[in-house]
Amino acid sequence: MYDLLHRIGLDADRLLLGNPLGDWLYALGFGLVTFLGLLFLFRQLAARTRRFAGPELPRGLRLLLALQRKTKFLPLLAVSLLVGSKYLDLGSHAERLTSGVLVVLVAVQLALWSSAAVRFYLEEQLASARYQKSQAMVTIAQFIANLAIWSLVALLALDNLGFQVKTLLAGLGIGGIAIALAVQNVLGDLFASVSIALDKPFEVGDALTLDSGYSGTVEAVGIKSTRLRSTSGEQIVVANAELVKARIRNYGRLSERRSVFRFVIAPGTGAADLATVPPIVCAAVEAQPGARFERAHLIGIVARGYEYEASFVVGGSDYTRFLDVQQAIHLAIAAELERRGIRLAPAAAA
Repeated sequence: MYDLLHRIGLDADRLLLGNPLGDWLYALGFGLVTFLGLLFLFRQLAARTRRFAGPELPRGLRLLLALQRKTKFLPLLAVSLLVGSKYLDLGSHAERLTSGVLVVLVAVQLALWSSAAVRFYLEEQLASARYQKSQAMVTIAQFIANLAIWSLVALLALDNLGFQVKTLLAGLGIGGIAIALAVQNVLGDLFASVSIALDKPFEVGDALTLDSGYSGTVEAVGIKSTRLRSTSGEQIVVANAELVKARIRNYGRLSERRSVFRFVIAPGTGAADLATVPPIVCAAVEAQPGARFERAHLIGIVARGYEYEASFVVGGSDYTRFLDVQQAIHLAIAAELERRGIRLAPAAAA
């Protein structure tokens, strides 16, 4: 190396930052060789592991593959700089600077791995049947996690580069209080969105009714507000903080719908005909696919006639289908009563 420098007219013993020029070239050479060797091994490993990627792998292996895809050249560069610096006699200031740069590079890579792990977990949750409509909530949770991760990396980088982080944090704390007071409504909605993402009281596509009287289908869940599409067509925008405090009826998670109805048979109907009314209701319900008969009883004798109460259940949460089945059952009951000559009582006078 020294002969090569002499041939090109450079003085190998010339000092550069306290080290001979020859030592700098040795450090550069060893660092470069280390980096190229690690880069070759990394690419070979990436090419081999890429062939095994697939949903059929165990969860732990899929997580390792996700982390491998987020592995950048930063750790390789950090190791190469560390190897090269061993051939140099650096001063204390340069040593601290080099160590700080190495720590920052490693911290950035750890942040990338942490972000990839969080995203992997959220995507696993999103892929499950329960959370398949939670893309907006997953995005919110990913945003919050990334904000926390990269904030820690920024503080670690500033600390290793010689900045007074404690003083900075004290200043940010005082300023943060003033900012928090100024934007407390926005922060309230932000934390409410995190609460919605974690607790999952509803998802996109669910039909909601709020205690304030608003109702509609969830179209999107944002960081500050949630948007509903009402049955009449307009969009309803509700702040997330209000949603967290509200009583919500979530019809999107109905497994079945129940119908309870009453009707009155006209007075003068014989006891034998009255006894056939419950079986008529039962037959009309059981004739409809997906409907389940519960009960039908004569519950009282009133001035208008004989009052019955009946109930049935329709599986599923589709409201339109429920109305179709309910209508078919009522028409079948009316048709059978008419065929048997059993009359319904007139409507009560207003």
